[in-house]
Amino acid sequence: MLERLLAPVFVLLWSTGFIGAKYGLPYADALHFLSARYVLVIALMGLAALIFRAPWPKDTRSVAHIAVAGVLIQASYLGGVFLAIQLGLPAALTALIVGLQPILTALAAGGLLGERVTPRQWQGLALGFVGVTLVVTHSRAPGLASQWSAVAMVSAVVALLGITLGTLYQKRFCPRFDLRTGAVIQFSASLLVTLPLALHFEPRAIVWSGSFVFALLWLVLMLSLGAISLLNILIRRGSAVKVTSLFYLTPSVTAVCAWALFDEYMSLLAVLGMALGAFGVWLARAR
Repeated sequence: MLERLLAPVFVLLWSTGFIGAKYGLPYADALHFLSARYVLVIALMGLAALIFRAPWPKDTRSVAHIAVAGVLIQASYLGGVFLAIQLGLPAALTALIVGLQPILTALAAGGLLGERVTPRQWQGLALGFVGVTLVVTHSRAPGLASQWSAVAMVSAVVALLGITLGTLYQKRFCPRFDLRTGAVIQFSASLLVTLPLALHFEPRAIVWSGSFVFALLWLVLMLSLGAISLLNILIRRGSAVKVTSLFYLTPSVTAVCAWALFDEYMSLLAVLGMALGAFGVWLARAR
């Protein structure tokens, strides 16, 4: 019952990440943006851990596992997505590439985690991907393609591998840890990876405008503190395939938010894709 309640909240929060990207990237390069986000999360969660005397991992091996999972899920996934969009890769194509994650997770879950993927779950994953394809290709007005490079494509693939491997790694090696101290470890490790790259490759400084501050606070509070904490809980309680199948729902919720907030285009085929994606996730998660 708890998982059923948390799953839709996670999908809703995770899907609003586009709001932060839409408002924030015009005022900062991708890695600088993420570095500022990580610093603020570390400060807030570190303060919470101090006030509530949250337990820290008991050995360095546990810290290392939590840090590796954080780098894969945070630095690799978020950095890859933000860089791909900044370098001009269309958001629809980025979503399609990252949308392969549940299928890759299902392929690897048997060997790495010993999870059995049933034929019904495979059917759900296939339907979910078809639904995602329809949503991302028919929820943007035609003629909006931008110029992009091979580096942008590689960034999207890095994001796909990061979120896939990160979910599997955390499920196997560190499924349970305190969310407050664990967040400090994961985001600190991600900052150590992201900040040097930002300082070396990105010349533009952050423009501290009202829009950027709103975007930063939104991503910190709604995504890094809210959605990531829920993702950690879901990974702890459910199978990797069930958890990752939820990512099929995020393009649909994102498209609805973009339609409602920014008057973006949405066709009947996109609505059909939403229905297929929801049905596919239900098949993949049903007992």
